[in-house]
Amino acid sequence: MTISASLNAALGNLPEWNLADLYPGMDSSEFAADMARAKTDCAAFAQAWRGRLDEIARGEDAARKLYEIILAYEEIEDRLGRLMSFAGLVYSGDTADPARAKFYGDTQERLTTASSDLLFFSLELNRLKDAIVDALTAQAPLDRYRPWIEDLRKDKPHQLDDKLEQLFHEKSVTGRGAWNRLFDETISSLRFKVRGEELPIEPTLNKMLDSDESVRRDAASALSETFRANLRTFTLITNTLVKDKEISDRWRGFEDVADSRHLANRVERETVDALVAAVREAYPRLSHRYYALKARWFGRDTLNFWDRNAPLPKVEQRTIGWTEARTTVLDAYADFSPRMADIARRFFDENWIDAPTRPGKAPGAFAHPTVPSAHPYVLLNYQGKPRDVMTLAHELGHGVHQVLAAHNGALMAPTPLTLAETASVFGEMLTFRRLLDQTANPAQRKAMLASKVEDMINTVVRQIAFYSFERKVHLERREGELTAEKLCELWISVQAESLGPAIRLSEGYETYWTYIPHFIHSPFYVYAYAFGDCLVNSLYGVYQNAGEGFVERYFDLLSAGGTKHYGELLAPFGLDARDPAFWSIGLSMIESLIAELEALEDA
Repeated sequence: MTISASLNAALGNLPEWNLADLYPGMDSSEFAADMARAKTDCAAFAQAWRGRLDEIARGEDAARKLYEIILAYEEIEDRLGRLMSFAGLVYSGDTADPARAKFYGDTQERLTTASSDLLFFSLELNRLKDAIVDALTAQAPLDRYRPWIEDLRKDKPHQLDDKLEQLFHEKSVTGRGAWNRLFDETISSLRFKVRGEELPIEPTLNKMLDSDESVRRDAASALSETFRANLRTFTLITNTLVKDKEISDRWRGFEDVADSRHLANRVERETVDALVAAVREAYPRLSHRYYALKARWFGRDTLNFWDRNAPLPKVEQRTIGWTEARTTVLDAYADFSPRMADIARRFFDENWIDAPTRPGKAPGAFAHPTVPSAHPYVLLNYQGKPRDVMTLAHELGHGVHQVLAAHNGALMAPTPLTLAETASVFGEMLTFRRLLDQTANPAQRKAMLASKVEDMINTVVRQIAFYSFERKVHLERREGELTAEKLCELWISVQAESLGPAIRLSEGYETYWTYIPHFIHSPFYVYAYAFGDCLVNSLYGVYQNAGEGFVERYFDLLSAGGTKHYGELLAPFGLDARDPAFWSIGLSMIESLIAELEALEDA
């Protein structure tokens, strides 16, 4: 039996998702009919309402008429989202398949063309006088959409005229969208030679968690070699997309390189700056301190970079089968709330999860909300490591959040990134705490604590280092193209600062910026992970000390979707993210776990 066959046997039957809840297939009549209807509906909507919103807003029964127009707009948006979600999920299942790639590309082009007829709507809404909007949104039935309209108007200072917006929209397919696709297809096509095996990226990264140091070293070397061989492509993609963003930001009047992300997240720049400053100031107390401790466990002064997430020595490593992973997460969710477990169970029972690792499959993991008229889907690359169980708990948290928020409709269900990681990180914490409470063996407990600390460092410290790297790249790109050497230099500078002196960043690690998808797909997204982790640490502290009512308030937070500002949603828990001390609460939980590990150092 081969190694991979042995692993497959240990994992058990891994589920693959059933996308038929969206459409039966790429060539189905249902997909074709909805695509044709989307085009027709977009054109008809523009024909009926373009240039008329101001007149309607000033006329009789304006609140009801605008409500009905927005309702029709929302229905179109739901259909567009269903079509694009299906194409994206089909493509992520095998990005190396030319038929899927063409289907995805064609769908993206056709929907971009069709939806250009809708661009006028938000622009015209935002040109209405504030006094008129305030008066109308206070009336039924339009008051239902008041949160969406108020949120939409925050974009008003950065909107361009109709023709420019249409140009930006239509050019996105051959601009940013094309470069994103090039990155995805490049990453999925890469092969890494490890001990005679040609492996895709996910199994190669998985070997960095192997208990055998020589396997970790060889995997790291293979990653470095292949990344280095493709540096020219990744450098071009990065330079192009960063410049593309600079052009867009300049036209829209954004001052700072990250301001457009802050606006999209509905978070103030000052709040993010306070988070970043707090985490960077805590580097010595968190990552530097922990990695020095881990080095001592390995009997060394420093660790090689490929040992950063290595399992602890002398601790048994085992493969966790899918059935056990399912039970572990659902039991942890049920301890908190049976309702939460019931929602998560549907993902297993109704084939909403795609778990196996396959050639060409998108790397990493995600929970895709699709549209409120359907349901979310979860993609994993499950390989039986303890971290894979935590990833399952994380993505199911997203899924539960998306299910709970769906009742708000296509326009208000999406959650800003400030709160998008709340349910996912909270789900991880519930799963971790349940497993820890059930572990009496000191060595196993130590290994679990260490794994959790590493996950939290990866979520908080590493993601803020990523954010710092992005800031440096975007700022320096304004002075001209960046060479591969310069990008590698910037990467090493932020990694050395964040990881500390106990991690040896030897030759080869300078290329590891190349495979991080967030830099490509969602510039400056990464701080949302740190935001979410620190927020959940504070929220979990409230939960531990709370009486009755916490679960209900928590579900209210998740069910709100994008209808409320994060400050309003956190207020019932006594939390205020605008207070610099807020971030210290979250970071202190990580410190306390490190202190607990130091007390177990002899275990």
